[in-house]
Amino acid sequence: MSAIENFTESELWIINTTLEERYGKPMELQLADTELRLNPYDTELSSCPAAFWEHEGCKFIVCKTGDTRYRCQFYYRVHKMYGTGVEEYDDLSECMVTLLQVQADFVVGQDDESEIS
Repeated sequence: MSAIENFTESELWIINTTLEERYGKPMELQLADTELRLNPYDTELSSCPAAFWEHEGCKFIVCKTGDTRYRCQFYYRVHKMYGTGVEEYDDLSECMVTLLQVQADFVVGQDDESEIS
């Protein structure tokens, strides 16, 4: 299996622009590599490029799993990770917007629960 290419300048522009539109300011984006199981029936882990950022105690990660293939999640603690309900996206813009929307909805749901308690 060939190595997965790093994020392109165009992909980084999509990520940074989406974050700036969401938060109204540039965000500090960190690039890293992560290991993922690309095939759920395989035990082999593959090295994948990842983009990571934090906002108000929430950590976000978008992993590039192939040419125009992306996975994402957010978490507050390592043992409580959340996804969007979509295993993999073929459109980075859709991945980013959905991730940010699901996290915003999660926060609203948490606020509603604390008002009930």
